[in-house]
This record gives sequence, C-alpha cells and structure tokens, in this order.
Amino acid sequence: MKFPGTRLLARVVLALLAVAALAVAVTGCSAIDNATKSDVAKTKVGDCINITDNSPTATEGEPIECSSPKAVYKVHQSFDQQTECASKEYTSYTEQLASGGTAFLCLAPNFAQGSCYNDVSTSPYKWVDCSSTEATFKVLQRVDGQTDELLCESAEEFITVSDPKTLFCVGKPTS
Repeated sequence: MKFPGTRLLARVVLALLAVAALAVAVTGCSAIDNATKSDVAKTKVGDCINITDNSPTATEGEPIECSSPKAVYKVHQSFDQQTECASKEYTSYTEQLASGGTAFLCLAPNFAQGSCYNDVSTSPYKWVDCSSTEATFKVLQRVDGQTDELLCESAEEFITVSDPKTLFCVGKPTS
C-alpha cells in the first residue's frame, strides 16, 4: 500500500539534511580558518597591536589594549585577501593561513606621547624603551583630530595619519 505524501516527505527530509550539512561545512571552514589565524590576524578594526619582532623577514606581534604605550598600531582595515591599503601612511600586515586563505590588515600608527619607538625603514615600527640603543625616535606630542604639522613647534619631525586624523611630533629619543 502506498501513501500519497511519502515521496514528498522523503524529499523534504533529504533537502533539510542537505541544508544542515552545508551549514556545518561552511561554519566548519570558518572555524578552521579562525583557529589557524595568529592572535594578530584575529584582531578587528579598532583593536591595537604591539609588534614584538620587526625583522625584515618575519613580523610578529600581539593584541594589546590601545591605551598601552606598546600599542604601536591600531587596525584600520581588515580583509580576507591582499589588498592595497587606502594610503601609504598605513602599514600592511599579511598572514598566509594554513587553510590556504589570507589575513590582511591595514594598520595606522598609534604612538603614545612620551614613548620611544624603533623605525627601520624596511620593517614596521616597534615600541622600545627610551634608554635602549634601538630607540630611533620619541613622540614629544600627540595631537588627535589634527594633521597640521605647524602644531609641532619644538619637534624636529612629524608623522601624520589622515584617518583617523592624528599628528605625532617626534624628536630624538634623548629629547
């Protein structure tokens, strides 16, 4: 004896199982990608990063509270593929994931007033103690919301970021 709704019910059940399997597969891949990312690659726009190794061959870092003087960079943009950052004033961070994907960040300087940093033109900035021989500059003044370098009256040099507007008046580490 056949029941008229049996085939329809079987098709609906199979369709629901297929949708459930697809959902697990999609979220599973995302979870694997996230598990293979470093802590830096997992950061979101607005988070800050401390660079712990800024050698030309490998950059390493860690997420850190933005109020810390060691919070050298703030994540300005985040992408899942290599992209051109909006401006040359941003530092790019690229990480190849074990899953074959890419984590790509555009980082804006987030220097703290009174702190010292190492600037090697081939590497990202790195926070260093002002008494260290690695210190190449000290932030004498930080002005949020401005990019007018004329505000740096007693500084030898300046660094500007257009978004978010920030002016860093810098000098020698011994200043």
